[in-house]
Amino acid sequence: MQIYELNGLVPVISDKAFVHETAVIIGDVFIEEGVYIGPNASLRGDFGRIIIKKNANIQDCCVCHSFPNIDVIVEENGHIGHSAILHGCHVKYNAMVGMGAVVMDEAIIGENAVIGASSLVPSKMEIPANHLAFGNPAKVRRELKPEEINWKKDGSQAYTNLAYNCLENLKKCEPLNESSDERETLRCDMHYKPKHN
Repeated sequence: MQIYELNGLVPVISDKAFVHETAVIIGDVFIEEGVYIGPNASLRGDFGRIIIKKNANIQDCCVCHSFPNIDVIVEENGHIGHSAILHGCHVKYNAMVGMGAVVMDEAIIGENAVIGASSLVPSKMEIPANHLAFGNPAKVRRELKPEEINWKKDGSQAYTNLAYNCLENLKKCEPLNESSDERETLRCDMHYKPKHN
């Protein structure tokens, strides 16, 4: 892992969180148990604190950074899609920020809310709980149905399971030159049970 102390502040990472070795974690960062931090993610706690709560995920190539003295908070079960940017914002319980979306300073993404892919949530905008928002700039489009909120919860659970699976089973290797016909396909296990709980 690429972990850096800054001005005496060392990142705090649970031993039950998975942080990919290519992720960069700098300074005033807290990562709780069950969290998944994907390849090439950057969490820079050099202007303000970054808090990633239990069972949240920050996927591949995401950037988390703050405007000076404004924290980034991703609450429990928060789901941050590939290449999203969080800048000085607050993502509440079980909310999702879609792939490639940008959430700006002092914006608040409400509980169970979903931000569509490639959207821009401007500074200080508040997305209400249980709503879908998308666009550039983002607009609140409608209330989410219970089944959509449950779908999102299942997706986040898959990433928590992936964090534990990676802690136990991910290892560097050399590629094969060829594969046999008997090779199995990897399937997402929505009910993965970690061995070390």
